[in-house]
Amino acid sequence: MTAMLAPLRTLDLGDQRIAYLDRDLGAGGIPLVLLHGGGVDHRMWSAQLDAFPERRVLVPDARGHGWSSTPSMPYRLCDDVVALLDALEIDRAVLVGVSMGGGTAVDTALEHPDRVAGLVVSGTGTSEPDFQEPWVLDIQETWRRTEEAGDLEGWIEAFMRFVPGPRRGANAVEPDVTRLVDTMVRGTLATHLLRGPGGAPVPPHPPTPVTDTWARVPRIGVPVLAAVGALDGDDHLRMGRRLADSVPHGSLVTIDGTAHYPNMERPDAFNAAIAGFLATHHL
Repeated sequence: MTAMLAPLRTLDLGDQRIAYLDRDLGAGGIPLVLLHGGGVDHRMWSAQLDAFPERRVLVPDARGHGWSSTPSMPYRLCDDVVALLDALEIDRAVLVGVSMGGGTAVDTALEHPDRVAGLVVSGTGTSEPDFQEPWVLDIQETWRRTEEAGDLEGWIEAFMRFVPGPRRGANAVEPDVTRLVDTMVRGTLATHLLRGPGGAPVPPHPPTPVTDTWARVPRIGVPVLAAVGALDGDDHLRMGRRLADSVPHGSLVTIDGTAHYPNMERPDAFNAAIAGFLATHHL
């Protein structure tokens, strides 16, 4: 893997190793936990790490990503978040997640409601996405086909289509953003793909899903902000709106000029949305 943001810490918890960044300047306030998307790692949050100096900011690598351990047994990503909070003796946190990380944030609020003070969710609605549009279905079909063929380059090429989204060409995104996403996904694949008979790539043990999430989200009592990239896919936009409309204390903000990674493309607007959310709800 390439160089990482320093200092990266690790916790060995027996069944897993959690790698994480910890920006703790001794300030008060409820900590923020930033949860990255699938295939990438903690580095996607570089523009948020120092944006909230008034509170502690934690940025873990999910199991099977980045510098955390490769899973080999059943696990749930929401339980891993709570394991990190437990190890650091943190009672409650505001969870901020993009894509897979957004689903993990919602799952944590559903399964461990006493540990979550608020949610900022981007690029998804819950951990049970409802994909209907041809653009996403074609990516998923390409993933299935390239996985069967062991075609890692083809899989990565399909993954990278999320960066500009369905409404732009790849050259419309700042090269540094595209380059970092490509670097992160290649690092995750190189580190966590297993090898089967004949050296064929085998994905690591998948997380155990949290189920019935859409029916349960109205029970989430903490404030929820859905922060959507205006140029993301229609399904992602729809699910963000649905989440904001389904919870008792939900709101929606649209980040113009961005797709699936608004925190990377427009960190100024994304950080301002988080700051406004925290201030509005006195978190």
